[in-house]
Amino acid sequence: MPLIMGMSVLLGCQFLGELLSRGLAIPVPGPVLGMVVLLVVLLILGRVPDSLRLAGEGLLRYLTLLFVPAGVGLMVHFELIKADFWVLGITLVLSTAVTLAVTGKVLDRLAKRYAKGVGK
Repeated sequence: MPLIMGMSVLLGCQFLGELLSRGLAIPVPGPVLGMVVLLVVLLILGRVPDSLRLAGEGLLRYLTLLFVPAGVGLMVHFELIKADFWVLGITLVLSTAVTLAVTGKVLDRLAKRYAKGVGK
């Protein structure tokens, strides 16, 4: 029964995210908004319920299976990827560099803010 409750919570959050995305015409996918809803609920609770932990761990155990469709897509659409290889490669490298730079900057600012708070 706890597994069913945990999955119900996860699917409910995804459903709320879809409702928010479509209802407010936000250009963010519903599952992403659902994760935000779940995060807010967990922050309010201050802990992860056992049923949700059980469902999450069960999903994580089989996470690698979700990469199978992506791998098949790469094989099926190899000619399309080959035609735009340089554009895709440059885009991936630049987006990774920007993500690392922004993450480093945010971490630096948070570390400085934390150091100020601890030093008081």
